[in-house]
Amino acid sequence: MAIQQADKLLKKHKDLHCAKVLKAIGLQRTGKQDEAFTLAQEVATLEPTDDNSLQALTILYREMHRPELVTKLYEAAVKKVPLSEEYHSHLFMAYARVGEYKKMQQPPKYCYYYSVKKNLFVLQAISAQDEKLSQTMFLPLAERMVEKMVKEEKIEAEAEVQLYYMILERLGKCVEALDVIRGPLGEKLTSELQSRETKCMSLYRRLQRWPECNSLAHKLLLKNPDDWQFYPSYFDSLFHLIDQSWSPPEEGDCSEGSVHHTVAEVASFVEERILGEDGKDSRSLRGPYLARLELMHRLRERGCPEEKLLGDPLELMVQFFGKFGDKPCCITDLKIYLHLLCPEQHVQFVNRLGEAVPLGEQGDEGFAFPEDTKALQRHLCVCQLSRALGLHHALHPDGKLRLIAELKAHYRHGLKFGSDALKTELQFSDMYCLMAAHVYIDLWKETGDENMVWQSLGVLQEGLTASPSNAQFKLLMLLVYCHLGAFEPVVDLYSSLDAKHVQHDTIGFLLTRYAGSLGQFAAASQSCNFSLRFFHSNQKDTSEYIIQAYKYGAFEKIPEFIALRNRLNQSLHFAQVRTERMLLDLFLEADIVLSLEESVKAMSLCPEEDDIPWDTMRDNRDLTVFTCWDPKDRQLTEEHRRRSLEEESVWLRLRSLTLRLLASLASPGHTPPQTPAQQNSEKANENGVADEPPILGVLLSQLHRTLQTAAQMAEKRTQYPLLGPPATRLASALSSGSCQCQAAALQLSVHLQDLESAGLDESSELQTQICNGFQSLVVQLREILNKCKGDLLEMKGSKLKTRPSLLENLIFFVEVRNLSLLWTASHCAKILRPLKTSLQKKKKKKKDVNTPAVVCGFQELTGSLQDLLTQALEYIKGQETGITALQLAGLSLEGNTQDEESFAKAAMDKVQSSYLRSLQEAGDLLKKRAETIKNLKI
Repeated sequence: MAIQQADKLLKKHKDLHCAKVLKAIGLQRTGKQDEAFTLAQEVATLEPTDDNSLQALTILYREMHRPELVTKLYEAAVKKVPLSEEYHSHLFMAYARVGEYKKMQQPPKYCYYYSVKKNLFVLQAISAQDEKLSQTMFLPLAERMVEKMVKEEKIEAEAEVQLYYMILERLGKCVEALDVIRGPLGEKLTSELQSRETKCMSLYRRLQRWPECNSLAHKLLLKNPDDWQFYPSYFDSLFHLIDQSWSPPEEGDCSEGSVHHTVAEVASFVEERILGEDGKDSRSLRGPYLARLELMHRLRERGCPEEKLLGDPLELMVQFFGKFGDKPCCITDLKIYLHLLCPEQHVQFVNRLGEAVPLGEQGDEGFAFPEDTKALQRHLCVCQLSRALGLHHALHPDGKLRLIAELKAHYRHGLKFGSDALKTELQFSDMYCLMAAHVYIDLWKETGDENMVWQSLGVLQEGLTASPSNAQFKLLMLLVYCHLGAFEPVVDLYSSLDAKHVQHDTIGFLLTRYAGSLGQFAAASQSCNFSLRFFHSNQKDTSEYIIQAYKYGAFEKIPEFIALRNRLNQSLHFAQVRTERMLLDLFLEADIVLSLEESVKAMSLCPEEDDIPWDTMRDNRDLTVFTCWDPKDRQLTEEHRRRSLEEESVWLRLRSLTLRLLASLASPGHTPPQTPAQQNSEKANENGVADEPPILGVLLSQLHRTLQTAAQMAEKRTQYPLLGPPATRLASALSSGSCQCQAAALQLSVHLQDLESAGLDESSELQTQICNGFQSLVVQLREILNKCKGDLLEMKGSKLKTRPSLLENLIFFVEVRNLSLLWTASHCAKILRPLKTSLQKKKKKKKDVNTPAVVCGFQELTGSLQDLLTQALEYIKGQETGITALQLAGLSLEGNTQDEESFAKAAMDKVQSSYLRSLQEAGDLLKKRAETIKNLKI
């Protein structure tokens, strides 16, 4: 409708710029990007100066993600209307959006943004690739500008003081920065609580002025003994003073006051704070009690005998529990200090805590329950600490089942305390339910009994009915379903989490890792779109934040916004979803909706360019998103994190190279490689520089090197905790043979290019080599299909067992056949057709023309591909029939109530439905590709 209205207007007024741009916006929003861009450029080349056209073009270019074109628009407008403050302001903001800090220094004095020029040097320093240039040019220039303002007493705003501090800090002039903060300018820092003190503390640490650091921390803790941010500085400075054998100077205290330079003084200070809390009528503060445990931890690390001055850690933690056990934070406070206990004290410690929990009389089930929420929180904390000490893991299976029964009983009893809670509120006893699920999963992993995992899903589903907003229930269910090979229920679970903004980067990997590998291709595209939508809007959003910071003088926030933008642009997850999305588009649509060449062109994919920032890539995944009470030896370690990142990077490199290799097959203007004679006659170009090697060969050599690295990595067989990072598809891709098959298929393209150069007359050895390659591909593809054989879901007695590895192998077969082998075969056909035609023309006078070996080999290849397709479709149909026939209603889970069984069976139904959906999508895709094989005739 908007386009029609614009057309009517243009019939009356052909040169109305604004109408043309509005039509272009309509075309852009209806998916006609090329037409919209052409129409917009028609207007832009006329260099309009009316505000309506300029604003409309700005909106259009933002939607096209082309902010650099806005700068050109306003540059032309400013030249024509040099006295317009509004256009100068728009040009300044346009430069800010694209990071052109040097050009941002050009606004005239009457422009509002002239006053922020000093900050632009800081931004240039932050964004400069050359650190030396920023330290010797940009920052000193900014410093001089601000110093001039200081001398002229023109600094009035807090933001300007913050900017001065930022400049000095980045220049490493900590002494000068300290003078600014402690001087009259520092008095302007009032927007944040204790801003001056925090900055002074940071500078003391950088200058290694440990006496002043200690004294300032001591002074601040006297004012607020619960302010934890100053305890680490207090303890750090103490141990630095001890290491330096520091003693107080004879002339008196340091500039900040008295210094505590011995363990006895610091221990005495902490004990005094605790005595002060003990003597209060109101509730005690946690800070001093935690500080005593922290000091004990640090003394033990250093092997200091003064640790005994503080007391017995077991008694101290029991005391802490007595005071703060009814707070949810008690478990996180004590958990990090459990290593202070000897293994022999673990049971004693839990028993002592249990004595401090007020419980009622035992009921019919043999369990005593708390009478109020405070007692419930204490009992829950004891259970959590028991698990963190490894006492749950040490139980034998029967003991774990009894523990689960107790946890479920406490969960259901605790629901009465939240009977009036809103749907958005959590139940007080939710953590009992979550812990019961964890113990079920422990049993599943230890015994291999899949009944345990069904009951785990059942208890989590039960928990969700009472707490629909509990994110931990959803996250754990999401993870378990993925491990069972069922992705269909995961989509709804992730959507209900309602991930916001940066969470698409930090937890998005939980969704995108499994979608494609489990055969849910439509959901995989949707999952990638969730994340990509956020990453694409990040550029626009952060630019707006930066502009607002300029507008309101919040200069210290601008580097933070730039750092956020860079962190997201360099995100590992961003590179992964972008690559996987393009592969999915080729996988699902190329040669069906569009040709491979058109698909590659639509993606603006260039095989010569690698736009992934490998050297600066950031791992932004939140690997601690799951609530976990496991003991330290079962938790995620830094080694796990490092290996996971390495594995993810290698897998991403393999996928990126595969994508670029496919793009090179589709590249227009394909030129055959030179013959030896041509190579000898043209050893160099006119400048005397050798020609670059063909991109296909370069990418293939990179692929083979990456495969070698991947094989070495897979040999390590790194096992990650269940609640840690998910393993990539790397190991299973190598074991199934899909990576090797893809590489072999793409390698054939090089041999065919050699054949194209040599012709069919004198290339018998090369043809034999290519035919052998065809046969090898068929053998490899058949082996991948054989590794899929078996029942994906099977009923053994009264137990339902899943085999997700078979489903993953089936998807590898579909991927290899469609992504690499089919398009390599299409590439072969394009090369062989003209060669065969040429040969026939040469020998048309001869009655007996033998078919070249490579043509026969190619015909055998297409026939074998058709046979394998038929076998795969038969296997899929058989699995669909078998899974549909499973009678899940007849299953019985021993020792469970009817409600528990119904929740567990609901989970089984979801898994069954998901497997059927995966098989259906895989089968539909293979059927669509069947037509492509029929067209591979030469």
